Amino acid sequence: MHRRISRSPRHFVTTFFLVILGLSSSLAAADDNQHLGLPPVVTPSDYPSNPAKIALGKKLFFDKRLSGDSSISCASCHQPEHAFSDGKPLAQGIGQRTGTRNTPSIFNAAFNTSQFWDGRRDTLETQALDPLFNVREHGLKDRHSVLALLRKDANYVRAFKTAFDVAPDAIELADVGQALASFERSELIAGDSPFDRYYFGGDKSRLSPSAIRGLALFQGAAQCTACHTISQASALFTDNDFHSLSVGLKRIEQRLPEITTRLVRMRASGTNLDQAVLSDEDVAELGRFAVTLKPSDIGKFRTPSLRNVALTAPYMHDGSIASLEDAVELEIYYRGAEADRPLILTPAEKTDLVEFLKSLTSPMNAKLDGS
Repeated sequence: MHRRISRSPRHFVTTFFLVILGLSSSLAAADDNQHLGLPPVVTPSDYPSNPAKIALGKKLFFDKRLSGDSSISCASCHQPEHAFSDGKPLAQGIGQRTGTRNTPSIFNAAFNTSQFWDGRRDTLETQALDPLFNVREHGLKDRHSVLALLRKDANYVRAFKTAFDVAPDAIELADVGQALASFERSELIAGDSPFDRYYFGGDKSRLSPSAIRGLALFQGAAQCTACHTISQASALFTDNDFHSLSVGLKRIEQRLPEITTRLVRMRASGTNLDQAVLSDEDVAELGRFAVTLKPSDIGKFRTPSLRNVALTAPYMHDGSIASLEDAVELEIYYRGAEADRPLILTPAEKTDLVEFLKSLTSPMNAKLDGS
């Protein structure tokens, strides 16, 4: 006969708490890994976050009703399977309307010091609202069309009450921006790539010999870290600055005086900059100049992070570079031109660089699918 072993209530309570502690430790470890290789996320003191805001932001991010014909959500262009870009040369919004720029990945956008390719917004909170009212993106008529939907939807009313402690008629667009930004700062953070495990985690088995050689080139002869930075403590792979590779400028260079004058007049007349950039293909090529009106900023665009770059083709602000290999070729040419002498790399060295770039792919988070 098997001997029956009695268990005291204290034993079961102790076991239960040990299991809970174990699960908590596992979740904490997973969260730490998610941030491996990244600096701490800083939440502005003016926009404190909480779990309810994060959940609300996710709901808003995936809701297609927040568009003029209920066909477009934030996730339509920022797709989880493409590292929150869309795999298209140019963004495509309501009614299949094509934008003027490539959709950037918004993984780690929380670390950007400015938003959009030209840096025309300073914060995630303000950036998140612009696409809602652009005629080539979500195509909503005005703020009232957004607020009417949110204030009449019982689920949203409860969610805003929990997140912001506001009555239905007190829900405002600023709350929408805060919720979306809270979601991005919490959920759209991606480190823990093979590179991070190798470089910051000390696991030398994580990179192939080819990728290790590529890293050496990236930090050395190829001069990539001049813009795509790596520090001792973290690696954002962007200097958050603006540079020109002359991509797209050739098409408009003969008409620059007319195009820049047109933009200056648009700005003087009070035309919304977001609308100007996304409604005029020529103005879109002016880059940072559209924000600063400094001639030295013509054709300059924000340095994109290279994290998850293998998942975000095509490349450049206009989506004109189809492959990672072609992007490497262009960058090598640019580095040589900047230094006023050709930068010569062998085909094998270029292959190593590409292999290193592939090692910057983070594990995709299964939670980020709108479910």
